[in-house]
Amino acid sequence: MLKKMVFLGTGGTIAGMAACATDNVGYIAAQVGVEQLLHTIPALQTALGDLVCQSEQVVQVDSKDMDWTQWRAMAQRIRHYLAQGDVRAIVVTHGTDTLEETAFFLSQVLPADLLAEKPVVLTCAMRPASAAAPDGPQNVLDAVALARSEGARGVLVVCAGSIHCARYVQKVHPYRLNAFDSGEAGPLGYVEEGRVRWIYSCPVTGTLVPDLVMERLSRDAWPRIEIVMSYAGATGATVRALCAAPVGDAQPVRGIVVAGTGNGTIHADLEVALCDVQRQGVRVVRSTRCAQGCVVAGSAVASFPQSNDLPPVKARIALLLELLT
Repeated sequence: MLKKMVFLGTGGTIAGMAACATDNVGYIAAQVGVEQLLHTIPALQTALGDLVCQSEQVVQVDSKDMDWTQWRAMAQRIRHYLAQGDVRAIVVTHGTDTLEETAFFLSQVLPADLLAEKPVVLTCAMRPASAAAPDGPQNVLDAVALARSEGARGVLVVCAGSIHCARYVQKVHPYRLNAFDSGEAGPLGYVEEGRVRWIYSCPVTGTLVPDLVMERLSRDAWPRIEIVMSYAGATGATVRALCAAPVGDAQPVRGIVVAGTGNGTIHADLEVALCDVQRQGVRVVRSTRCAQGCVVAGSAVASFPQSNDLPPVKARIALLLELLT
């Protein structure tokens, strides 16, 4: 049986177009379909080897506008393909702005047993498809090399030759081509001239009860979780406004992740408001706005549960899934 590599398109800069080939920032994202994008990569079939290419446009958005609807569709289609016996791996083309969030979400909701056998590789671009020297085609080729590599498993991200796991990857630069980093954890490896050089083995997460998770993700309204930040002069006004009685069809806030200063410290006035809404049943999770490290447990941060090593945007996803499941 011929094996397939499935490419799922979601839009983003990699599918973006600008009026001028020298314009790498004034483009419109999500203009090129994934099938057309793949046709512009002459070396793709060579990279695939004996694998058959199959593509599907799951969604088509600028990733800054990624929402639950798109995540639900992606999780359902990826789960569908992972279950197919003739599928070897899945490559997802995605915008850079929320790639780290999508990768973490997928790593938490896809079936762990299938992720252990078949990798899901997300890749992207910092320059649009119309650029004089687009980086998307090479990133796609690197994603193919990674997806075919011995030892590839779980949900992975590859950009500018660096391989990251979904839990630790973060976008750290708004412009340069190597815009992603895994902080203290470091990259899992590198793709070099079509070959993967592993530094660490791939972790596999995923859910152990995928049927229940996918049923609730498909059926239920996703809880509203907000992020607030502590800073000099911060007040509790934002928290009180967020948790006021909802108007019209708006959902009530179910949880708040606070991006604290330093070791998760929170301005006094903001902390008072957070304690108030926590007593009213709103879940509050403490994180840090620092780019590296995590909140270290101790009596000084005992008033709210901490996000461990998750940054605020991923702590929000973890809380959302906890409340949903």
